[in-house]
Amino acid sequence: MPWVEPVTLRGTYVRLEPLGERHVEGLFAAARAPKIWRLLVARRIESVDDAREYVRRMRELFDLKQALGFATVIASTGEVAGSTCFLDIQQYPRGIEIGGTWLSPVHQRTGVNTEAKFLMLRHAFEALKANRVCLKTDARNLQSRKAIERIGARQEGVLRKHVVAADGVLRDSVYFSVIAEEWPEVKVRFEKLMR
Repeated sequence: MPWVEPVTLRGTYVRLEPLGERHVEGLFAAARAPKIWRLLVARRIESVDDAREYVRRMRELFDLKQALGFATVIASTGEVAGSTCFLDIQQYPRGIEIGGTWLSPVHQRTGVNTEAKFLMLRHAFEALKANRVCLKTDARNLQSRKAIERIGARQEGVLRKHVVAADGVLRDSVYFSVIAEEWPEVKVRFEKLMR
């Protein structure tokens, strides 16, 4: 049995649903702002076909036991706000990465991403019994770095000239992590942030 199975993660404001065909139109609608893609590695979604290909690729990565993609859905309206993923799934020593996260600008800085990260971390540590959860971001993405630090993840280091970003830059990636022993404290921090 694979360690990570498709599951819907439910919060107060956000629902994370395993990516599927039903999310294609919503992903396309959420992905229209070019600024979303500037600092990401993922290829920009510019059409319904691109959104369909994004879903297909995430399903393919799941079949290879490498990733599990989610649609970030607003619980009260059913609107797709963006996407996030479990990546770099390692059964031993039970490690996982949260990444590939993007949101429509309308939903940035609204608490949507905070609750989504909480749901993913809680699932990783409490349901999957992960030992380590990693988060990484483009070194140029100060907004993302501050958000990751704010939740209590610790910076581990910088991989220089690590991957090519969508804008063509050979980017430096800043790595953060939370380990199982830190989760109780990080969870309390999240609960305060979400009040």
